[in-house]
Amino acid sequence: MALFRTQSAAVYGIDAHVIDVEVDMYPGAGRDFITVGMPDTAVRESRERIKSALLNSGFGYPNKSVTINLAPANVRKEGAGFDLPMALGILGAMGVVPASSDHMFVGELSLDGALRPVRGALSIAACARERGIKNLLLPADNAAEASVAEGVRVFGVHHLADVVRILAHPQEAVPEPRPADLTHAALTALLDFRDVHGQTTAKRALEVAAAGAHSVLLLGPPGSGKTMLARRFPGILPPLTFAEALATTKVHSVAGALPKGVGLVHERPFRAPHHSISDAGLLGGGSGTPRPGEVSLAHNGVLFLDELPEFPRNVLEQLRQPLEEGSVTLARAQMTLKFPANFMLLAAMNPCPCGFYGDPTRECRCTGAIIQRYLGKISGPLLDRIDLHVEVPAVPYQELRSTAAGDTSAQIAERVCAARALQTARGFYNAHIPARQLRKLCALDAAGERTLEMAVRRMGLSARSHDRILKVARTVADLDHAEAVSSKHLAEAVQYRSLDRTYWQ
Repeated sequence: MALFRTQSAAVYGIDAHVIDVEVDMYPGAGRDFITVGMPDTAVRESRERIKSALLNSGFGYPNKSVTINLAPANVRKEGAGFDLPMALGILGAMGVVPASSDHMFVGELSLDGALRPVRGALSIAACARERGIKNLLLPADNAAEASVAEGVRVFGVHHLADVVRILAHPQEAVPEPRPADLTHAALTALLDFRDVHGQTTAKRALEVAAAGAHSVLLLGPPGSGKTMLARRFPGILPPLTFAEALATTKVHSVAGALPKGVGLVHERPFRAPHHSISDAGLLGGGSGTPRPGEVSLAHNGVLFLDELPEFPRNVLEQLRQPLEEGSVTLARAQMTLKFPANFMLLAAMNPCPCGFYGDPTRECRCTGAIIQRYLGKISGPLLDRIDLHVEVPAVPYQELRSTAAGDTSAQIAERVCAARALQTARGFYNAHIPARQLRKLCALDAAGERTLEMAVRRMGLSARSHDRILKVARTVADLDHAEAVSSKHLAEAVQYRSLDRTYWQ
């Protein structure tokens, strides 16, 4: 047999696409090894890994020239995951393994024939299922992750020889078992809200944010507890649904951020990048095929930006699209990819560079121009896209030393889950209420209309801020188990929009 075909997959964005691997062997004095089909450097270098792996695994190497075609030829092929299907193609052309259209292969080869893990195993398994391919063979380190996909038999293998053995005796192979309980949240030691003394208003605001999937800005002096509150925020969020866990796992798998042996992400992501992050680090990108950035790694979770004004303004401005649309689109010369980015933004900042502007107990040393320049790093359009603006003042000594216990994270989470259940029945969380549904779900009585009109006029709110006040008021009503939004719900929502006008004017 001189020509042999097998199948692999390549990941673009968070989705995988089938790649046909065609291997042809023919007499040639030079024993050439040619790879065509727009391979990148890692794919072209695979010839040396494949030769050594075949020889060190005891299969030998043919005394012929080899041409490998990766189809379709108009799509760039990246990464070392094609090592395994290319090696099997050579073995198939040598007559060592039988041909099969029911198998997909992916994996990087070591020089001794051992298999190294690849990125995007869950996306590849989903691709195999959609194309009707019954069996997926890939490195053992990726088996738990790939087994989450239904309708595909996943075989985790450690060595090239194991793959040959499975193909020769398929009846003896045992597929990776599918996880028994995919929706059970992992038990982790989460930080508890009970540890935070004082800050009743900030705690309430975070509860409202969690209940409606709203974004939050915490503003206060150093040491007031902004970061402490933020770190405890994931503990009051509802557990991931299976659909959310699957989507989150795909993003982390493609980015190579999935821990070894983890099949499914059970907890909502909490990403806290440093303020020195670049555009590509936050939104995604990089050389070659773009990779997910922090906004996508925070999909279905929280993106925490501490010391918000320290981030470059051009980086912050690029948060507008994902905050508005729940996704980020990266356009390159050869392709345009869309990554999910439906996250909750949790930001914290000081009111001025020294941190004590407006503090009644400490003197601020910043001039008006310095404060204006500092606050000017946060643009009005970005502020409009943050639903709640919350002041976190310094904690008085009496509250700091108080032994009174507040609500635990578990108690707050129970109220949050009840509010989210109401929103799930409507088909969307309150932060994502479509414009055509907003007036229906947030209908106001006469008192509410007067309250909202007064707020819009006195605070000079934009149309976007107007809509976000209504969405937050709907969440407050859900926490109150109220059918309609009343003036008291609206009044609480309005107070969460006052700080942006107090400080930025």
